[in-house]
Amino acid sequence: MTDRNAVLATNRAFYRAFTERDFPAMDRLWASRLPVSCIHPGWTILFGREAVVSSWRDVLRAPRGPAVEARNERVSLYGDTAVVLCEEVLGNAVLAATNLFVREDGEWRLAHHQAGPVAEPASQILSSPDRPPPGGLLH
Repeated sequence: MTDRNAVLATNRAFYRAFTERDFPAMDRLWASRLPVSCIHPGWTILFGREAVVSSWRDVLRAPRGPAVEARNERVSLYGDTAVVLCEEVLGNAVLAATNLFVREDGEWRLAHHQAGPVAEPASQILSSPDRPPPGGLLH
């Protein structure tokens, strides 16, 4: 299996554990020796494995919500580090997500997850001639 496919498989395992509320699977996906962090939508920044894994225990204890689906996954590889940018679909909500993976003991593990809401796809905003993008152009 290529590194790209292995990273995608680990990313999909993350969303499967999330959807199935499978805490043991979620716990196994996070790096155990390397530094980890997480930013859940609307939460403060969490640093360290204990804080991150504890937050996932709380998230996964919540009543079952809609399935969480990753779509439009894009993988960038940097040696033993990989970034997956994707959209998380939860019911009618779409979040932009960044998942940082590191190779630990030969396996891809999560080192960082961050997700936040998306107002509209940039292509729709930029193609609308009668409305400037929110906040103006940044670049």
